[in-house]
Amino acid sequence: MLAKIAWQSLRSRRYTAWLTLFSVAISVFVLLGVEHIRFEAKESFSKTVSGVDLIAGARTGQLNLLLYSVFRIGNPTNNISWQSYQAFANDPKVAWTIPISLGDSHRGFRVVGTTGDFFERFRFGENARLDFSEGRAFAKVFDVVLGADIAKKLNYRLHDPIVLAHGLGQVSFSSHDDRPFTVTGILRSTGTPADQALYISLQGMEAIHLNWRDGVKIPGKRITDEDIEKRDLTPKSITAFMIGLQSKMATFQVQRQINQYAKEPLLAILPGVTLMELWEMMRAMENTLQLISYLVLFSALLGLSTMLLSSIRERQREIAVMRAIGASSWFVFLIIQLEALLIVLSAIILAICLLAVALHFSKTYLAENFGIFISNLVMNDSIIMHLGIIVASTFLLSLIPALSAYRLSLHQGLTVRN
Repeated sequence: MLAKIAWQSLRSRRYTAWLTLFSVAISVFVLLGVEHIRFEAKESFSKTVSGVDLIAGARTGQLNLLLYSVFRIGNPTNNISWQSYQAFANDPKVAWTIPISLGDSHRGFRVVGTTGDFFERFRFGENARLDFSEGRAFAKVFDVVLGADIAKKLNYRLHDPIVLAHGLGQVSFSSHDDRPFTVTGILRSTGTPADQALYISLQGMEAIHLNWRDGVKIPGKRITDEDIEKRDLTPKSITAFMIGLQSKMATFQVQRQINQYAKEPLLAILPGVTLMELWEMMRAMENTLQLISYLVLFSALLGLSTMLLSSIRERQREIAVMRAIGASSWFVFLIIQLEALLIVLSAIILAICLLAVALHFSKTYLAENFGIFISNLVMNDSIIMHLGIIVASTFLLSLIPALSAYRLSLHQGLTVRN
């Protein structure tokens, strides 16, 4: 009886009720969307690199090492000698390593000198490996592999020539124009920093610097094929290296060995732990998004309360009839509360359906353009908690019109027992 009366009352004011319902649905959509994307972004952020037990580089801050080795942001304080790298690469506890050499760029994008193991061993997301959308990994000294974003933004294709530049600026006056590289492969989009780099071999990195000394090109000297054949292109130093261990039990032991290495100051970090530390630094932005979402929800629920309150005076005859047939003042109170809950519950169902559809069709776009890997909407503890907050807030804010209706029913002048 109570639910039927509340439903019929809303139907009599259906246009106002529908507008209020859509307003609340949009606010719930925003709140749940922000919460779901925040949760998924955190998970995605923590999986920018996966399957790597340690990252080692010259001694610096942990965040700095993570930023320049994984995100290609910032600069290393120093390089690591090739001998030191080999000492750890040949350690029996180490299963594999990925050396990384930075320092050059192409039109503002970082160039990464590495080995073929990078395409075999590097993982992201849920242990996903790098795949090629076109071509293959580099095989010759002057081969280059492009990240997906670079190929798309600069419109490069296989076999295109590319001239690298010395340094990291968007515009460089010191280019390696005497020996251009040839595109042999283009990586499939991952939504990670891997899409924003060019990859060449360590030998290629050494070869283009044969006519350089102390960061300056030697005038008049050009690199010839004979120079490349005569020279040993083993690098003298690298920027950092990633480590995969034979056993997870050896993680802290190898980390301690690297941090206490006597021949040069080195630092080893656990990428997952450091990623979480970096995420904590972004908590202020995360909290700001949540606050905005709550304010949007509060304004919508306040609009719902205002709509119900403004209708009370217009419903004096309706309230008088209910009182005349024996309805108590508390019955009138509950009718208003139930109307608010019906609107909000309907809005929640609509918002969840819209959000599920939006997430389904936006997953690929968010992954390719923002590096956010999201799953379909799951009713986890956080979502359920927020739904509880919405219902509780509805009950509290609808107390205003409900109490107004209660007081009005008391002054109807009808002698009906409460």
